[in-house]
Amino acid sequence: MAVEAPAAPSKDDTAPSEASTDHAGHGAKPHGFFAMALGSVGVVFGDIGTSPLYAMREALSHSSARSLDTAVLGVVSLVIWAMTLIVTVKYVIFLMRADNKGEGGTLALMALAQRAIGRRALPIFLLGIIGASLFYGDGIITPAISVLSAAEGLKDAPHLGHLFAPYVLPMAAVILVLLFLVQSKGTHRMAAFFGPITAIWFLVLGGLGLFHLKEDLSIFRAFWPGYGVTFLVENGFVGFVILGSVFLAVTGAEALYADMGHFGRNPIRAAWLVLVFPCLALNYLGQGAHVLHAIEMHHPHAALNPFWSMIPDFAYWPVLILATMATVIASQAVITGAFSMTQQAVQLGLLPRLDIKRTSETQAGQIFVPAVNSLLMTGVLVLLVVFQDSHRLASAYGIAVTGAMFVDTLLAYVIAKRIWKWNNLQTAALLVPLAAVDMVFISSNLLKIPDGAWLPLAFGAAMVTLMWTWSRGVQILADKTRRDSVPLKELIEILAVRPPHRAAGTAIFLTSEPDVAPVALMHNLKHNKVLHEKNVILTVSTAETPRVREEDRIKISPFSSDFTKVTLSYGFMESPNIPKALAQCRKQGLKFDIMATSFFLGRRSVVPSSNSGMPMWQDKLFIFLMKNAANPTDFFKIPPGRVVELGTQVSV
Repeated sequence: MAVEAPAAPSKDDTAPSEASTDHAGHGAKPHGFFAMALGSVGVVFGDIGTSPLYAMREALSHSSARSLDTAVLGVVSLVIWAMTLIVTVKYVIFLMRADNKGEGGTLALMALAQRAIGRRALPIFLLGIIGASLFYGDGIITPAISVLSAAEGLKDAPHLGHLFAPYVLPMAAVILVLLFLVQSKGTHRMAAFFGPITAIWFLVLGGLGLFHLKEDLSIFRAFWPGYGVTFLVENGFVGFVILGSVFLAVTGAEALYADMGHFGRNPIRAAWLVLVFPCLALNYLGQGAHVLHAIEMHHPHAALNPFWSMIPDFAYWPVLILATMATVIASQAVITGAFSMTQQAVQLGLLPRLDIKRTSETQAGQIFVPAVNSLLMTGVLVLLVVFQDSHRLASAYGIAVTGAMFVDTLLAYVIAKRIWKWNNLQTAALLVPLAAVDMVFISSNLLKIPDGAWLPLAFGAAMVTLMWTWSRGVQILADKTRRDSVPLKELIEILAVRPPHRAAGTAIFLTSEPDVAPVALMHNLKHNKVLHEKNVILTVSTAETPRVREEDRIKISPFSSDFTKVTLSYGFMESPNIPKALAQCRKQGLKFDIMATSFFLGRRSVVPSSNSGMPMWQDKLFIFLMKNAANPTDFFKIPPGRVVELGTQVSV
């Protein structure tokens, strides 16, 4: 069953055709700017901040003991330059300029690119779907590998590691289950502590690295990129494999862009350049120096888990507790990001209506999506059972992130050409090298497919199928409705000749096609043979911008003495609230009594058809999605007691 209500985005005629300036971080007062920068440390950098737990270990695990000293210098060099090129140059300097009304992320970039072109271009639309789907693929792995890698620190605990080893996996599972269960309560109260805790974590990372640098100062040679390149060339295929593990050091870089709307461009840039990047670089240099010193002292076992081996005994337990807290915060950021991505996808018509709950009355970004939460929790627990340890999980990690980053690069090409008006030479000078780096990392991570990287790709492919099926099915239904419907103007002329019985009060008809008579209106006239005194044709449209100003939300257009068209515009980061908007309509002159008003929804019973434009299996999938979509009464916040549903059967 489906309701005739808007599902696809509409063009926002008032939206500017160029990227907006940063409204959250630009021009902020010093204390406000500092608070935003500190807050971004806890949300934006959680994922990349937990990479030191396993990135160096995974990269060195592919090197032979004979060439371990050369590998250390090469790996550290590759890590530092990966952070420089991918995070600093690509995201912090370049992509964060391409904001959609202050918002970032793949779907925001897709909407911005479509607005730049002026139409819904299929290649851009598909890129947006692929990028969003890969984000979900990454979302089920990040919590698992982050929390499990911290819990594994128990194995190396001084004098007690052998006692805790059997309980590492159950403890990680318990922590993750509790994390998912608390989502429904909201995390806005704890969020105030995320920034300070993660900032302390980065300072500890930098301090540990600084503490071990003196063990082998030759590690500073890693700043010269030649060591990384030479290492790759000399090791051939093995070096190529190691490159896939090096990429683990920059997973989470896309969060810089995706969370830009929450904190602003400048606070995120400042946090990265002043705190996060220096501390991460120091830690990787310190890990490298520690392993080089251990090799010199004939203790190559330090390379097996360099992060935990570099922690002094007296600080081990405090660091372990802090690491666990940091990984929980990183996982929370990914979960929240999945909720936000889902809200955008629903508003943009990429997914069916889902139950989206607000967990805070004051913070717009605090939402909870039960279906996504359950899906992620199930996926994370399955990963823990299947892979058992973070070393095996690392084999599945990275491929989805590299794909999402490459999608961002391709979409950025449209922005650079159409909005920034760069010429071909300027565009190629920046984007070709970045795309080449993306392709190298994608190729390297493809080698992980037999070891588990197929899982996030399969999950991403499933999400692509769902999004494409839903958007295509909605389009087919809209075309059928348009062909089978009577133009509203023509209906008014018919009613003028043959007036129906009139009922007291106001009828509001929800429809995605304001120029044609809604199905519910036609059924009301056909079966009940009545027309209300006042009739409102209400359309809820999604703008290609994150948010719509309150003064631009409502458009009232009197159509005749009996009919009035009302269009409510919402950004793809907003949740529709029809009663609240109608209260504003009354202030603008649209008079009606809410207690004498009925909301009419056209409910469609869809059956599969062999000639609908989609394969039969896709028809059935679309029907399944429609049946499981959230109730439109709840989605649009309509009072249930005022709703009348009138249905019809259509094929798709």
